[in-house]
Amino acid sequence: MNDNALNLLQLEARVFGADVCGQEIIENPLLNKSTAFTQEERDVFGLHGLLPDHVETLDEQVVRRLECVRSLATDLDRFVFLRDLQDTDETLYYALITRHLDELLPRIYTPTVGAGCQQYSHIFRRPRGLFLSLPNKDRLDEILANSRFDNVECIVVTDGERILGLGDQGVGGMGIPIGKLAIYSGCGGIDPAATLPITLDVGTNNADRLADPLYMGWRHERVRGQEYDDFIEAFVAAVHKRWPNVLLQWEDFHKNNANRLLERYRDRLCTFNDDIQGTASVATGTLLAAIQITGVALTEQRIAILGGGSAGIGIADLIKHAMMEQGLSEEEARSRFYIVGRYGLVTEETPNLEAFQKTFIQPRAGTATWVLDDPATISLLDVVRNAKPTVLVGVAGQPGTFTEEIIREMAKHVERPIVFPLSNPTSCVEAQPSDIVTWTDGRAIIGTGSPFAPFDHQGRTHHFAQTNNSYIFPGVGLGVLAAGARRVTDGMFLAAARALAGLSPALNDPLGRLLPTLDRMREVSQVIALAVARQARAEGLTPDHTDARLEELIRDKVWHAEYRPYVKVAD
Repeated sequence: MNDNALNLLQLEARVFGADVCGQEIIENPLLNKSTAFTQEERDVFGLHGLLPDHVETLDEQVVRRLECVRSLATDLDRFVFLRDLQDTDETLYYALITRHLDELLPRIYTPTVGAGCQQYSHIFRRPRGLFLSLPNKDRLDEILANSRFDNVECIVVTDGERILGLGDQGVGGMGIPIGKLAIYSGCGGIDPAATLPITLDVGTNNADRLADPLYMGWRHERVRGQEYDDFIEAFVAAVHKRWPNVLLQWEDFHKNNANRLLERYRDRLCTFNDDIQGTASVATGTLLAAIQITGVALTEQRIAILGGGSAGIGIADLIKHAMMEQGLSEEEARSRFYIVGRYGLVTEETPNLEAFQKTFIQPRAGTATWVLDDPATISLLDVVRNAKPTVLVGVAGQPGTFTEEIIREMAKHVERPIVFPLSNPTSCVEAQPSDIVTWTDGRAIIGTGSPFAPFDHQGRTHHFAQTNNSYIFPGVGLGVLAAGARRVTDGMFLAAARALAGLSPALNDPLGRLLPTLDRMREVSQVIALAVARQARAEGLTPDHTDARLEELIRDKVWHAEYRPYVKVAD
């Protein structure tokens, strides 16, 4: 019997005692089947009269819910409807989204989740997950001790300070952990009963939220410094005490906290930061796929990154390691990156640099012969004009910053420019991919953070690879949990990137998509999970299982959205 079946039987034994009434079952989203309860189950659990007479199949329920979703006027309406469905009947919710991932993933996550976070306090229906506010710092053990959390294996946590490209959303950031865990279950097959979204409410500096009479978070300016660090430490200690082997994913923390918290805790917990490592992995995987089309080796790429925060530096660092694997020294690899932040090109003269940014400084002396518009500041256009990058990545959250002039300048020097405007949601994208196609006469190879419709140009249809972390973290989580890895390493994310690149349709068709279509996400996740599990084994972080055993563990770990038969057991 696999772990999923065992957990279900344990759940049945605990919930379906002699005194459990039908209404309790219907109101539990993990157990509810709604109109799909059989006649026998209606007999045993007293459900007659609480449901319409006809017993439906899960397939019939999916058809009805899809019809409802499609009838709604806006994507925010669809987001709210799907969240309600998740809180009503999780099996039906996941059956619906897994069968229609291409259509529904943008409605449960990027780009729609951004609006969901901004409107969180106004569209709130029912609590999900844990809201750990700083005033409750001394109650964390008590809160986490609730028996309903006994089977938790995977946590996504945010403090709401840097939600996508939208900034501080306070408690509204809870939409991100909920959405991420929905992707873990829908795309990676992690049992939703084993997941827990958490928001650390340390206040907010968003004036609009604080002025909103309906704002649901702690009404306090955002806490920083030692008080913040002490709260994070208390949280980590409580989590480790409650679930020593849990997988903890940090999500949407400000750059000033993201890197240092990852470095502080990565060797104490099985943990990773998706904005740093997941973003880096999917960008690296998409780049590895793209160079199969251009025919230019990875070691020959020159990479300009707009955005010197945790995501931008994370991308640079992982690609640097991939270059070193292919023969470059660390110094040679670092020299091929040009990071452009708020003060222009990052050099030793850039003010207020964080420690994690200093690795990718370009010596100011190396730009002495560059032709600059303003000698005081080296702009992105200056970098493109002088360094002639082959790859341009945007993670700054600043819309329209990949201007026509910049893209045309890049295309002057590169036959097949690789352009990744990755900022989310679509309101923050650096350039519309259709414009990039037009400005490069159809030569650009493009990956975007959010989904965009195909674009026809000069008789060819261009499909834009959604270079989103959703391709990576579900498989990483599945591999780590299935193999029992004790830690998550950068080597695992590089293995995930290579596995993703190996699934690129462009490997067999130069005009094909860079990444697999979303309807293949479960297959993608299982391939990545195996690559991650093998890497964990190679690093000595998991038992020395054979490949066949790892494959078996991964298959057994995958949860499927199916109704199980229920039986009543004695107390």
